[in-house]
Amino acid sequence: MIQDLVKKLRTVPDYPTKGILFYDVTTLFKDPDALREILDTLYDTYKDKGITKVVGVESRGLVLAPALAIRLGAGFVPARKPGKLPAETLSASYRKEYGFDGIEIHRDALQPDDVVLVHDDLLATGGTIGAVVDLVRQFDVRQVYANFIIEIDALDGRRHMSSDVEVTSLLHV
Repeated sequence: MIQDLVKKLRTVPDYPTKGILFYDVTTLFKDPDALREILDTLYDTYKDKGITKVVGVESRGLVLAPALAIRLGAGFVPARKPGKLPAETLSASYRKEYGFDGIEIHRDALQPDDVVLVHDDLLATGGTIGAVVDLVRQFDVRQVYANFIIEIDALDGRRHMSSDVEVTSLLHV
């Protein structure tokens, strides 16, 4: 059951900086039953939404996004840190809970008729997802969905989403 997965999460205090409690999803990824449960639940959530592209957000969002895209019959698009993509990109910078960062997507990654699911492992303060959704919107796609394995409710990361972006999270901490 999906709620049981919270017990399998590893938390790492003071990572990557002092005062941050890091939720490590790699403990879920190494467990085949947990991994299957996550992927099956994501597929069931989005199978009837007409998803044409799944955007996986670096770094841990890149783990499940390709597998989910295959299950949905959709394409996969990576959103990566600056300098990691080989062709011409669109980029955005954003504030994280412990600093600033940037994200890029290929300029030819999406088309206006796409229905896009943005997937990442964790929704915390929402800076990363806000930047990625802003990049995706530059393509004038038909619809954007956002999904996370974990959402830290107290940090209110959803405030970076406009009301037309349906946000789902499998686990709430």
